[in-house]
Amino acid sequence: MNIVRIALTAVGLVGLLAAPASAASVKVTPLGSMEGEFCKFDRAMVFEDPNGTRILYDAGRTVAGPNDPRLGKIDVILLSHMHGDHIGDKHQPSPNAGTCGEPTLSVNAAPNTNTVNIALAKNATIVTGSEMRRFLGTKLTALGGDAKKSQLARFGSSRAFGGVKITTVPAVHSNGVNPAFIEGELGTLLKAAGLAGYVGPPTGYVLTFSNGLVVYLSGDTGITAEQDSVVRRHYKANLVVMNIGDVFTTGPTEAAFVINELVRPASVIVSHANEVATEGGKVIAGTKTEIFIKATNVPVHVPLSGRTMEFESSGKCVSGC
Repeated sequence: MNIVRIALTAVGLVGLLAAPASAASVKVTPLGSMEGEFCKFDRAMVFEDPNGTRILYDAGRTVAGPNDPRLGKIDVILLSHMHGDHIGDKHQPSPNAGTCGEPTLSVNAAPNTNTVNIALAKNATIVTGSEMRRFLGTKLTALGGDAKKSQLARFGSSRAFGGVKITTVPAVHSNGVNPAFIEGELGTLLKAAGLAGYVGPPTGYVLTFSNGLVVYLSGDTGITAEQDSVVRRHYKANLVVMNIGDVFTTGPTEAAFVINELVRPASVIVSHANEVATEGGKVIAGTKTEIFIKATNVPVHVPLSGRTMEFESSGKCVSGC
């Protein structure tokens, strides 16, 4: 009997050792405007922890509202800042509406925002830095939701949601609130004056998943000292989602410097290129995306909408890249 038990145990251990890498990998699924492409307004991504916790990052304009069939269960929504292309001032009526360069953005999400509408429908927790928490909590309350579903992660601290540790890190950018999101006389006056509201600085994020993978989400930012001192040296991020759009964020060569010299991850997912970057799923020559790929010393993964990539704890892509 003991021999049988030992044999069965050995078989079980062999089975565990032979289990596919994806069993402990983090899944990353871009939710862009056109299936299989990397397009002008693409920002949104869903991260799924091996334990099933699902995190939506910057829903923006390409998630087709809370009924987008690609969303599924969403536990946490991260918002880097309040600009319309990240919080979602408008959005596509359905995935693939329009073209890669000019997606159809016919659904007006103001004053609620796409982010708040999704959070309400999915009973998800919105996590932000600075004073965005109170602004979004007020939105949730006004729409019959719970202000406590808007949570804060301050710089230098962290919070755990479903086994995923979330912290915010500085991003160098603006964070104006479009008057269209501010109801009543205040919104009218701000619009007439050409001003925006302000809810504190924008943020980047560092996520530590249950398999040990550490991901830096740059948000809209320029080059910062914290990308070296905090993101690399303290958190040791080994996968980066890097914005390269230029003018409003780091350009492709500046972003390559961040990757090569400051963060030094194992791999990077390019984001926020503000261009039609691919055709037929292949990177177009001469694009900012191609310039970034050629200037970067680590593997660069292009976020083709709807195509899931999987990453092991070291930051290496093991599937879908």
